[in-house]
This record gives sequence, structure tokens and C-alpha cells, in this order.
Amino acid sequence: MTTEKVIGIDLGTTYSCVAVMEGGKPEVIPNAEGSRTTPSVVGFTRTGERIVGHLAKRQAVTNPGRTILSIKREMGSNHRVTIDGNAYTPEQISAMILQKLKVDAEAYIGESITKAVITVPAYFNDSQRQATRDAGQIAGLDVLRIINEPTASSLAYGLDKLEQNGTILVYDLGGGTFDVSILEISDGVFEVKATAGNNRLGGDDFDQAIIDWMKEEFQKSNGIDISNDLMAVQRLKETAEKSKIELSSAMVSEIHLPFLTADASGPKHFQASLTRAKFNELIAHLVESTMEPVQQAIEDSGLSAEEIENVLLVGGSTRIPAVQDAIKRFFQKDPVKSVNPDEAVALGAAIQASILTGETQEVLLLDVTPLSLGIETAGGLFTKIIERNTTVPTSRSMSFTTTEDGQSHVEVHCLQGERELAKFNKSLARFVLDGIPRAPRGIPKIDVTFDIDADGIVHVSAKDAGSGNKQSVSIRRSSGLSRGDVERMEKEALEHAEQDKVQRDIIGAKMKAETLLADAERTLVKYSGVVDQDFLDQVKRSLDALKAALEQGDSPDLKLHVDRLDATLLEVGRVLYSSGRAAAADSVES
Repeated sequence: MTTEKVIGIDLGTTYSCVAVMEGGKPEVIPNAEGSRTTPSVVGFTRTGERIVGHLAKRQAVTNPGRTILSIKREMGSNHRVTIDGNAYTPEQISAMILQKLKVDAEAYIGESITKAVITVPAYFNDSQRQATRDAGQIAGLDVLRIINEPTASSLAYGLDKLEQNGTILVYDLGGGTFDVSILEISDGVFEVKATAGNNRLGGDDFDQAIIDWMKEEFQKSNGIDISNDLMAVQRLKETAEKSKIELSSAMVSEIHLPFLTADASGPKHFQASLTRAKFNELIAHLVESTMEPVQQAIEDSGLSAEEIENVLLVGGSTRIPAVQDAIKRFFQKDPVKSVNPDEAVALGAAIQASILTGETQEVLLLDVTPLSLGIETAGGLFTKIIERNTTVPTSRSMSFTTTEDGQSHVEVHCLQGERELAKFNKSLARFVLDGIPRAPRGIPKIDVTFDIDADGIVHVSAKDAGSGNKQSVSIRRSSGLSRGDVERMEKEALEHAEQDKVQRDIIGAKMKAETLLADAERTLVKYSGVVDQDFLDQVKRSLDALKAALEQGDSPDLKLHVDRLDATLLEVGRVLYSSGRAAAADSVES
């Protein structure tokens, strides 16, 4: 009996990647376009067709208002994207990307995929983790585990080093988020000691620094502010990304943007040279801001910078020389580059998938919660019950009491964060525990318990010791999706996937039809007088029927006519070659 394959998915801000374990090794799955990573971009064409990945990114310049980029930055929020009157949640857009990865994986593996491990930034809060799990469900995936990105990449780095012991720091600078995690690897146990990060810092911000510079230079030379020109700004964004990548290996990037915009005097072009020195100046504050979480993680781990044996670079933005130089200066050593920064996270997710299925048994992963959890107490204070960097899964309890005489109920306000005052932390949920026997204040004993599961998702309960009354809640953000919402969206996504398949089949049939029509026209000319006229008449009838079907648009009979013409041409070829008349026709033609 074969075990169903479980894929590992790096759902990135700018690019996503999917991998699977094959023969005891994680392997990246190429997409339908042949690339090992897929742009995390969703687009809607002007005719309403939905496209994902490279096709969507390609239309971003010409159709910016209907192209959605970097949706990961909105996960766990109440943000909505409206296209053609339809409002899409970040979970739905992310699910469209996940569906694309799922379909590509199924084509590669040759079987249906229903289970996955999906990665998230280590510093994602509970709402963002829930949103990622919901996106997976909407895409038709049973998400076995949510795993932190730096932890996943450490698995990819350390799978072939299980006999070695050591401490590593993972510096993960992706397209939209930044994480740093410190892990201790010992006899196959990967234990996270501390984690820190910034969910609003990444390659997009480096691009934006170049975009702002180009807008300023263009305004200086032309006196035109193009900030509100969507198409022009999208061209700048595309150019900024290319220049950033060029400057990782070159000292200067030449920028040429003809017809960027126009005014009454005619079209305006933009031409400039961006040197690596100027780029480093533009991004210096961003690079510097990544070192604060590095310092925090080191302090939280109880280690010193000297005790970090290896620094592992993950995420495409770590290719920037200024980033690598900052790491060298801080740690006084060269970072490790033994893993592909674009693929390490997905490879690690595939390893974690194999651990969960029992395929890989010599590895144990111990992760931590990135932020403290607790409740609001008297005076608006935040009382922590589980401190940040506690190993998960975990469960912690703390006893509280009433603040008023005769109080029969209490409201439990659950929060996540590090600030002393409750109002400055992330509110997760509120619920009421009632039925408390009336007693003087300070007498009732109320036990509040926080449970964090292996995905880092939180469950809270409160119990009155006197009455035994208990109330519990699985944290769901108030502005988020209900279970019914997720199931409805999952059904819609499934229906859309079926529509997409029909559309792909039609497009494939049209492409094949165009090829066959050209072949049929050549056959009628080339073999006239060489093969029996009955065969040529049959080709002509099939050709005319296929042309008619194409003229009808998305005709349901298109594939039928394609298959008929294909079979007719094959029969002509069989007759030609069996009779030796093909060579005769070739000699006549020459």
C-alpha cells in the first residue's frame, strides 16, 4: 500500500515554492511553466478570467488595477480586494496561489494531493497563522502543520548533518517579511531557542526605495509627479526589482524606460544609472533595521554572538551584498550559503511533512511561540501567562480572582504581544465566564489556561474553582472568517478549479486546433494528386468542421472536431508511408 504524498509549501510574499520528499530527499517541484518558484501574484484579465503566477505577473504593467501582489502582508487583517464588484479576502487570494501550486504538484507527482505543510514567518501572530490555515482549506488542502519559515530552512540545512551538533542563526529576509531564529541542533533534535522579526520588512521595501528614487529623479528632469499614474508606477516597480537583482552582481544598473508617461508636449522617457553605492545608500536604513531583531533573538536565547557557529541566509533578499556585509560585520564571519535561499523553506516544509507521515524518523523539531500570550487585568495591564520563545506545543495556567464584591461573572480578554499595557497589544478574543458564586472580592479562584498547539495556534479556557463552571474558546480573530465562511469559500474555490480546468482544456484544444489547421492546409496542397481524393475530401470536411467550431468561440464540440481532424491526418500519413508515396510527394515538391 502506498502512502499519499504530502507536499511542503513556502507561501511567500513575492514568490512561492512547493517541494516533496522523494527517495529520502526533498525535491522542488517545477511549475507548469518550468520554473522552480511561482510569483505570488493573482490577476484578473479584462474578460474576467483569473490567472495566477507568471501570467499574472506579466500583465501587472498593462493591467495594474486588476493584479494583486504581496497579499501575504494583509493576512490576518480585514483587508479586501475588490475586482468586478467581488470583494476577495487575503485568504481567498492566497488560496488561489495555493491551488496553482497544488495543481502543478499533482501534475508532477501524477496523483491527487490533499495534504500539505505550509510555512509562515516565525513572527506571524495567531490571526495570521489562522488565516494561512484557512487559505489552505479553501484551496482544498488538509493543512497538517503550520511551520515557521526559519525553522523549515534549518531542516533543509541540517538534514544531512544530523550527526553534527551546533548552534545556528537563520537570517530569513524574504519579499515581504523578515525573521531571525536561533536553533540548537543536537543528535537529530532541532530546538528553537529564540525567534524575532518584522512582518512588514522585506524585498518589497528595497524595491520601494528604488522606486522612490526613480520618481524623484524623473520629477527633477521632467517636472512631472507620476505617483498617481498606476501603469507608470507598475513599470517602475518591475524595473526596480530588475535593478535590485542586477546590483547583486554588477556595480551599476542602467535604467531605460521609454514612453513612461506623456504631457501636452509629448511623450516622456526616463533614463538613469543606479550604482551599487547609491543603492546601498538608499537601503542602509532597511539593512540596519534587520539587525535589531538579530540582537533581540541573541539576547532572548541567552547566547552571545560568538557562540553562534553558523549564520544561514534564507530568502532572495539575502543576495543583496549590503545585507551580507552587515551580517559579516555583526558576526565577524562569513554566512553559510550552502542552501538555495529561494528554495530552502519549501524543502524544509517537505521534510517536516515526511516527519509527520513517519517517512523521516531520525529528526525531532521543537519550535517556539514568537509572542507572549496573556490576559488584561485590573488597571488595563497585560499579564503574561505564556512568555515568548516558549517551546510549543505547550499549556500554561494562572489563577486570578474578582475585583468587586458579589461579582458573578468575569470577562476574559486574551491578548498577544510584549507591551505592559493591554491596549498596546494584539487583541485575540474576549469571552465571559459566568455562574461564579457571589462572594467577597478576592475570594473566588479563576484558573485561566492557554494552550498552544504544534501550529502555534491558541486555545484559551477559564474555570471557576468554586462552581466548576468552565468556558473556553479557540481563538478566531473577530474580523476574520467563520468556519462557515471558510467552507463556503472552499466550495467556491473547488467550483472555480473545475471551471479553470475546463478553460485550460479549451485553450489547449484551440492551440492544437491552430496547429492541425495549418497541417491540414499543407496536406491538401502537398498531397493533391498523390493520395486518393477520398482521403483529401475527408481532410477537407474535418478541416471545415473544425474552423466552424473555432468561429463559435468556446464550442463544447471543439475537442471532438480537433480529435477527428487529428485522426484523419494520421490516417493520411499511415497510407502515405505504407505505400511509399510520401517520398514521392517530397521529391515532387523539391
